[in-house]
This record gives sequence, structure tokens and C-alpha cells, in this order.
Amino acid sequence: MSEIKHRHDFAILFDVKDGNPNGDPDAGNLPRIDPETGHGLVTDVCLKRKLRNFVWLTRGAEPGYDLFVKDRAVLDNLIDRAYSRLGIDLAEPPEGRKRRAEPGRGEGGEVERARSEMCRTYFDVRAFGGVMSTGPNAGQVRGPVQLTFARSIDPIARLEHSITRVAVTTAEEAELAGATGRITARKSTVPYGLYRAHGFISPALAAQTGFSEIDLEVLWLAVENMFEHDRSAARGLMSLRRLVLFRHDSALGNAPAHRLFELVRVERSDRLRPARDFSDYTVAVLPPPRGVEVIDRAF
Repeated sequence: MSEIKHRHDFAILFDVKDGNPNGDPDAGNLPRIDPETGHGLVTDVCLKRKLRNFVWLTRGAEPGYDLFVKDRAVLDNLIDRAYSRLGIDLAEPPEGRKRRAEPGRGEGGEVERARSEMCRTYFDVRAFGGVMSTGPNAGQVRGPVQLTFARSIDPIARLEHSITRVAVTTAEEAELAGATGRITARKSTVPYGLYRAHGFISPALAAQTGFSEIDLEVLWLAVENMFEHDRSAARGLMSLRRLVLFRHDSALGNAPAHRLFELVRVERSDRLRPARDFSDYTVAVLPPPRGVEVIDRAF
């Protein structure tokens, strides 16, 4: 597999209409906000979950594209399996396992071999990294692909809607519902929000995990489609609107990431009325400095 030789920084613009893009369990699952400014937030964990889901949907059956963090996975069991594939018996005392390690590397060599095996097997470990020292120790991996929280361009309105359920869950609820047999519930939405997130890809860290150019293409495809196969009534209409890639000529980079992100300008067209559609915004990408190529993809 070809190694990544160019640093990448990227900006993602996506929007939500009449949905909850990322509920906060500490606030009754209301859409997440910055309490000081009212801007909406979507966590990096939420975004990576959508990327993982698309990779699993499209490449999960292929070797090297399994997922370490997935629904109902028992992580320590997956680390155990990596040791089993390497022929290392975790039931042996450490002294016995040392004799089975690579010559001259001792027990630490086993951890490094297990770490490499986890990177080879699981796409999300190669891409995002992971802590794999929770039980059987496979070390820690710092992933080459990192994402920030997404933040809305403008403050959002958090709405709560009363809805009626015609079916109750328990006999106690049936008593509360009375003769109508109906019970009320609540649903939270954002009428409209345009969100912006940033990402970074490090060739140095990619070399350590084995994240290749092929993996990078899989990642871009996942970014472009992460909302298309993650539909839910609770999330409303979520759409990717813009993906702006900054491709550096070198592995170390030719400009600071924050300066490149400042080149992506997002402005409201009419501030006298609330935004309710992507067409209420204008997006402009200014020319980059020497040594950086811009790839601007609109959706």
C-alpha cells in the first residue's frame, strides 16, 4: 500500500433541518449548544460514528476494514483475538510469554505486535487511533485522522414539540392514559442549522498505523456519504454541503491549519430574518498560499 506523503487539513459544512443532529443526554437529549453563545455543537465522536458506519456498510466484509468500536462490541475480547491470531497465549504467566516473544524484545515486543495487528485488522484504529490497554494490553494508538467538534455558523433555536403516542409501553402507562389510551411525549429539533467542523491528517502518524492512500480514499468517500446512510426521523434532514480539502506539498505542511481554515468564509445573506436553508448563506474559498492545493467539493 502506498504511504501518505502529503499533509491534509479539511473543513466540512453540513446542515440540519427540523431535526436533532446530536442530542445531549445530560440535558434531556436536547440538541447540544454552547451555553454562552447559543451556537449548536456536534461532537467529534458523533461524526466519527457516522464515518465508521459507512465504512462498515461498504467495506466491512473486506480484510482490514473491520471496526474496533462498533455496536455491542466487547473491546477486550477483540484484543484477545488479536493475541490469538499471533499465537500468543494470554493464559500463560508473563515469564512464559516472554520466551515466545520476538528475540531480544521481551514482553514489550508482544504489545507492539498486538498493536500492529490491531492496526492491520481495524480501519478505525488505523484512522482514529484507540486506547487498547484496558485489559489485555495492545498499547495505545494515536490516529492520523483527527476531527474537531462541529459548531453552527449562527446561534440555533432549540424547539420542543409535544407528540401523542397511541400505544403505551406498560400497564402503568395505560392507567395514566385513561379512556383515550393516548399519552404525550416530547421531541426536540433545530429548525435549521449550518454546522462547520475541521479535520487533520498527519502523514507521520499514518506511517505509524499503516493508514494508506487507499484508506484515505475510503475516508473521503465516507465523509461524502456519512449522512446518506444514517437517516433517522429524530435527525431530520441532514446533508453534507461542502468539503474543502487543503493538500500540502509536503508531509510537514506548508501553512498553519488555522490560517487555511480562515480562507473558508461563510456569511449569512440576509441577517434580518432567521436562516432556514443553505441558500441563506454564501460560501467563498480564498486562494491558498504557495505550496497548498485547494480541492473544493460542493454537494
